[in-house]
Amino acid sequence: MSTIRVMDTSSRVKRRYKVWPEALKREIVAASLKPGASVSRVARHYDVNTNLVFTWRRRYGEELAAERPQLVPVVVTPDQPMAGAPVPSVETIEVELPRGYRIRIGAHVKAAALRMVLDTLERR
Repeated sequence: MSTIRVMDTSSRVKRRYKVWPEALKREIVAASLKPGASVSRVARHYDVNTNLVFTWRRRYGEELAAERPQLVPVVVTPDQPMAGAPVPSVETIEVELPRGYRIRIGAHVKAAALRMVLDTLERR
């Protein structure tokens, strides 16, 4: 004789998903978009599933990327000045970095843009 088992599903615990505030989602996405950031590490820091961070990046990434500073063009010049090269003026400073890079900075360059260029050159 076979026995039929009836399962009572009414007593099962329903799984509830955590609801993340919009501001926190944007904060997590912004942290994951920083140069050198690892999505996996950011996800672990906030105790979020990595795939969820990628989903949020698709949703919020474009608008947050528009808020980030943009790269500016950089001209790297050799040590010897070329014929016809512009002579630095009083409103221009020249910075020589340890790895051999030399950059000229005009008076109207914003500090945030310069910091981004210097950080990029330091990583190379």
